Amino acid sequence: MPVYLGVDFHARSQTVCWCSTEDGVIRQRTLDHERDNVPAFYAQFAAPAIVGLESSGYALWFHRLLAEQGHHVLVGDAAAIRKFAKRRQKNDRRDAELLLDLLLHGDFPAVYVPPPASRDVLGLLRYRHRLVRMRTMLRNGLQAVALNHQLRLGPGLFTARGRQQLSALPLDGADATQRTHSLALLEALQKKILEVEEILDARAADDPRVTRLRTHPGVGLLTSLAVVHTLEPVTRFDRARRIAAYCGLDPKEHSSGETQRYGHISKQGNRLLRFLLIEAAHHAVAPGQDDDLRRFYYHLLVKKHAAVAAVAVARKLVLRLYRMLRDQIDYDEFRRRGRDARRAREISSLPIHRDG
Repeated sequence: MPVYLGVDFHARSQTVCWCSTEDGVIRQRTLDHERDNVPAFYAQFAAPAIVGLESSGYALWFHRLLAEQGHHVLVGDAAAIRKFAKRRQKNDRRDAELLLDLLLHGDFPAVYVPPPASRDVLGLLRYRHRLVRMRTMLRNGLQAVALNHQLRLGPGLFTARGRQQLSALPLDGADATQRTHSLALLEALQKKILEVEEILDARAADDPRVTRLRTHPGVGLLTSLAVVHTLEPVTRFDRARRIAAYCGLDPKEHSSGETQRYGHISKQGNRLLRFLLIEAAHHAVAPGQDDDLRRFYYHLLVKKHAAVAAVAVARKLVLRLYRMLRDQIDYDEFRRRGRDARRAREISSLPIHRDG
């Protein structure tokens, strides 16, 4: 008979509440991750035990431990789990009991957990993104130093000629120290970013899904990898509209009766994926890229802010990429199907003339 375990997990400890369907007795224990033998505790349960815990960080080692012992791990939406709580008192024991109760009654709000390969790729993408943000901070600091000494080159400051002019500035004190350190750090960061990109390129080389998505104008290595490893398997989504909601690109709504109010996008999805999609949207509407998205973007610019128009393009873009993944087609086939569908709608709208 299976054993169900509700685990209130923390970085240093966890409170476990478990029950076997054989005897129905509920037991509880608190484990300290440093003093207690956590692997031995879970090894006493016959695999596969059903373990439920809230989504949280710093739990990867625990997920790996349970998987190695053959247990089935369910990760729950923390906000949805909290809505089931009936008592105002919140502590580790009550949280573990609530998780166990949801498991026993089949109400546990489980979320999708990517496989290890996808988690690894997404981790590399996040790591590269942090490196790029560090590079941007250093560049902004060097721009401030240059502007304070009447060197106004803008982005050209980081070209070969711009760096020569920056190095030739007669600086002393803090500005000289910042220039020396920042230039050295920029060079080192750029090498690390290129190394991470080489690893990502190797991961994408043998993946036909990434190859298909990269045929879409404006979609490069990073965006295609993020979309593939965040949305796959796309069979999880029964309609394209859920994709926009999953990415946080759907508008917030506060409607009642006949009054409808829509606000900014919800931003409830993967932040890095949303960032990459908006960056790809800017590339897709550039001259010589996708004409349909370009017309849509400039049509919105008449009455909307440029940032709002870019987000709208990103929403259309991710829906396109979803369909390309779902149907396993490239960009040319996607365009051909779109033309055929428009032609069929035009023919169906023509009036029917009957003789007699």
